[in-house]
Amino acid sequence: MTTIYDVAKLAGVSPKTVSRVLNGDAPVKKQTKDAVETAMLELGYVPSNAARMMRSNKSGLVGLITGAISHGIEPTEPQGLPDLFIVQGIQQIMGASGKTLMIADTDGVSERVPHLIRTFLQHRVEGIIYVADHHKQVTLPQVPDDFPIVLANCFDSEGHASILPDDRKGQKDLISKLIQSGHRRIGYLTLDRTLVATGLRYRGYREALAEADIPYADELVTMGYEEGQEKESQILMRALERLLSLKEPPTVICCGNDEMALRLYGLLRSRGIKVPEEISVAGYDNYQVIADTLFPPLTTVELPYLSMGQIAAKHLLKLISDSDHKPEKPRLVEGPVCWRSSITALNSVSVLNPKGRNNQ
Repeated sequence: MTTIYDVAKLAGVSPKTVSRVLNGDAPVKKQTKDAVETAMLELGYVPSNAARMMRSNKSGLVGLITGAISHGIEPTEPQGLPDLFIVQGIQQIMGASGKTLMIADTDGVSERVPHLIRTFLQHRVEGIIYVADHHKQVTLPQVPDDFPIVLANCFDSEGHASILPDDRKGQKDLISKLIQSGHRRIGYLTLDRTLVATGLRYRGYREALAEADIPYADELVTMGYEEGQEKESQILMRALERLLSLKEPPTVICCGNDEMALRLYGLLRSRGIKVPEEISVAGYDNYQVIADTLFPPLTTVELPYLSMGQIAAKHLLKLISDSDHKPEKPRLVEGPVCWRSSITALNSVSVLNPKGRNNQ
């Protein structure tokens, strides 16, 4: 069996230097480190993780709890971008850091989270990231006060570090850009109003109107999707009918997410209403499988899931290396407005609205 002494002999260094390379507990020149790693590779030496853990009290393991793997990435209902993108962002940073990511999937059952956290603690992970499937409040089981935990796409009442999308600003930026393009009657088909993101985006919608001195009209805002309802298409259809039957219908309709916008395209076309010539449409998520392939391509706001994952991973690494680190709680991550051709600029061209009247 190959030992640390065999590696040291082949690399031309002392066994203590090999130990430093393995444990990362002291500075080693890059040339020396490369020689040791090459020797280990040639000899097929596999270090004992258990022994290293006992010596350094560091496992090199990070736990990740998510439901992204079990629910997949295929759009089945209006629920936003897959949280798998957050997981990918986390993996990118953890892979570069040398930590090993242990992933546990909840299979969509939140009651499994306490058990998964306990299992990770038993495996002596150095920290845990919990990824939620959408922006929401969660409740975690009791863990040691000094144990590093970061929440991604969620938050709790205990004040753990959390990384969240800036839903309010995202919606506000979108509405502001629509106003700059000449739109004044801006319809808004929201997701279920019990969702945290819906409340924040509604605030952003109203703030943008107020800053432009445009009166808020409650008739222009209605739910296009309701949590737990099986007939989403009928809900969206009725919501669209309400908007189009108004004395002054909207010139643009904003949707709670891109999947809803996809369905809206179909409903409008079934009525012979052209997008964007007769009515403009915007979404939310920048789910590129939808936004880039629709015709015309969809204007939307990016949910910065990949960036959120990267930031969550960096936060956790900082907490692991510095127990006194106090991250900003929560950390809001902005996503840009992705402007595409589903919007007609009313301040530069004349278009027909669904009632057949000219909008200048």
